[in-house]
Amino acid sequence: MVEPPSSDRDVGPENARDEEARILEILNRTGAALASELDLDRLLQRVTDAGVELSGAAFGAFFYNVVNEAGEAYMLYTLSGAPRAAFASFPMPRNTAIFDPTFRGTGIIRSDDILADPRYGKSAPYFGMPPGHLPVRSYLAAPVISRSAEVLGGLFFGHPDTGVFSERSERFVAGIASQAATAVDNARLYQAAQKEIAARRQAESELQQLNRTLEQRIARELRQREQAEAALRQAQKMEAIGQLTGGVAHDFNNLLQVIVGNLETLRRRLAAGEVPSAEDLERLTGAAIRGAERAATLAQRLLAFARRQPLDTKPLDVNKLVAGMSDLLRRTLGENIRMETILAGGLWRSAVDSNQLESAMLNLAVNARDAMPAGGKLTIETANAYLDEDYAASHDDVASGQYVMIAVSDTGLGMDKEIIARAFDPFFTTKEIGQGTGLGLSQVYGFVKQSDGHVKIYSEAGSGTTMKLYLPRLAAGDAMLEPEREPSIAGTSGGEIILVVEDDEDVRAFSTEMLREMGYGILEAGEAGTALRLLDANPNILLLFTDVGLPGGVTGKELADTVRQRFPQVKILFTTGYARNAIVHQGRLDPGVELLLKPFTYATLAAKIRKVLANGT
Repeated sequence: MVEPPSSDRDVGPENARDEEARILEILNRTGAALASELDLDRLLQRVTDAGVELSGAAFGAFFYNVVNEAGEAYMLYTLSGAPRAAFASFPMPRNTAIFDPTFRGTGIIRSDDILADPRYGKSAPYFGMPPGHLPVRSYLAAPVISRSAEVLGGLFFGHPDTGVFSERSERFVAGIASQAATAVDNARLYQAAQKEIAARRQAESELQQLNRTLEQRIARELRQREQAEAALRQAQKMEAIGQLTGGVAHDFNNLLQVIVGNLETLRRRLAAGEVPSAEDLERLTGAAIRGAERAATLAQRLLAFARRQPLDTKPLDVNKLVAGMSDLLRRTLGENIRMETILAGGLWRSAVDSNQLESAMLNLAVNARDAMPAGGKLTIETANAYLDEDYAASHDDVASGQYVMIAVSDTGLGMDKEIIARAFDPFFTTKEIGQGTGLGLSQVYGFVKQSDGHVKIYSEAGSGTTMKLYLPRLAAGDAMLEPEREPSIAGTSGGEIILVVEDDEDVRAFSTEMLREMGYGILEAGEAGTALRLLDANPNILLLFTDVGLPGGVTGKELADTVRQRFPQVKILFTTGYARNAIVHQGRLDPGVELLLKPFTYATLAAKIRKVLANGT
């Protein structure tokens, strides 16, 4: 047991001087140790030992809060004057009436007899000292408070006798607590500095390692990114294909229902021996033909969206085309919509397919009309425009340069951002079911893009819409006179002989039957070899009417090239449902090529045949 300082007992002057010297020696030793010690555990142990010596306690403890590297808070303690086992089985001190002032930092607690203190013994479960606890009668406790007013912990001292701690002991403990707070702050700053230094060294080491493996990491991350982007593109492509095929299946099934249903009705009545009236015959066949025509239009719109339609590109005066369409557009819009055209003077020329541009303009006019159910105004404006590099860089698939601009503006319902983002998606429509296919704007978009142009929507909900088409300016060196539109040529024949080359037997039978009905002499073949043998045997053949895609390893284009070399007098007309790259390159028909797209009618076939025979290829 450590005796209380002699100054608290009745001592003589000499003993008092010795005691003061001892206290000064303890304080100096402790101060020097605290000033140089940066290990927190050793520092706190020195504080606890010094407190026991200075206060005359039998035992003491320093309970303090610690935050580990994971940010978790917990309490540790140091002991002096008692074995650690004496505390091992007891819980940490709680904020009871006795401990609370210390842990809150409100002041020092000193009690001559803790068992008689009215604040003691009020807390469950023991309502006093637990069994086996060190005998404590005299009690002294002081908070340790940092410079930032944080309560770091508390110094606790005890003695089995009563009345051991005096006011002087309290001052000693307060002084030690103050020194301890400063030392703990310094130790913490040192530990924080060491952690920062260690973290910097670790970061430097990792940076060096990163630099050593940077090239490999970049290559790996690029591969991973490319794989992720490829997977995303594939998912988006499959989603788009799913949407497209679903829309195609829906619309084509409806059209096939019309075609098959009416033809099946007609066949069933004929099989039953019924003779349909002229009115019924016209109604049934008319509905089937209209369904087929709608199916053909749908196929052409799909090709337009996919930028796979063959474009017959020629120099064009856009102002002249817009002016020529005015009457058609006014009839399309109806009486409650006013139309105004503003045509720019000195408008540049462009090289486009005039028929497809007319179709695009008509689509835009119909959309504008439907957006103005209560009437309004449609404005068509032309202008020369320049899209600079900044604009091109901020838009996908746009080249900077000079363009002929056509703006179609309405005063209708307008579109919000979500609708604008999907406006060109195939089969997307905001119209009621049955009021639109959702392919009109897709066709416009595909045609403009295939023409190396650009299309932009400007719209706000409730404020109308402006659709701007940008068509490339025709270079001065490419400018030529725009060919006049040829009048429709009646399907009359002078008995000319035509060689029809078509691998599909049903299509070949249909084509040859119509041509015979027109009065032409007909020879037919299913592939190129037979066609060449017929040409060798029949020098009076005037026209080769061939499909582009043929079996046997020789395409219609290759057959035509051979015919031009061996039989230069023979005119050539191609037909196809999808030209691919045989006679169409970059979306445009090769120069001098005549093409009749499937499906074709009697009238279009007759007119095209007479045109080719009259003009040649």
